[in-house]
Amino acid sequence: MGPVEKAVRDDVEQLGDLVGVEPSLTELAFTLARRVDRAAMAECETCGEAIAQEDRLLPQLTRELRQTLAQIVEGRAADDDDDLGDLGSPY
Repeated sequence: MGPVEKAVRDDVEQLGDLVGVEPSLTELAFTLARRVDRAAMAECETCGEAIAQEDRLLPQLTRELRQTLAQIVEGRAADDDDDLGDLGSPY
């Protein structure tokens, strides 16, 4: 597991129970994070050590990962706003 995937998994773990489409969005985020890690690093064919590499898909992958994580967080924010939404109501 690379550093981006580990960070995404740690962040998702802090969310607690996943509801609705959150499980599928988080699986997508894990897959994208894994792909970002692979795109950023390669293995030297001679010595087997990790080396940085150029990958044309990296910017697109990172944008998609950010958007996916934002969808998860936005879904949470909508649920949280409803907690005090009825304060103005007399009933």
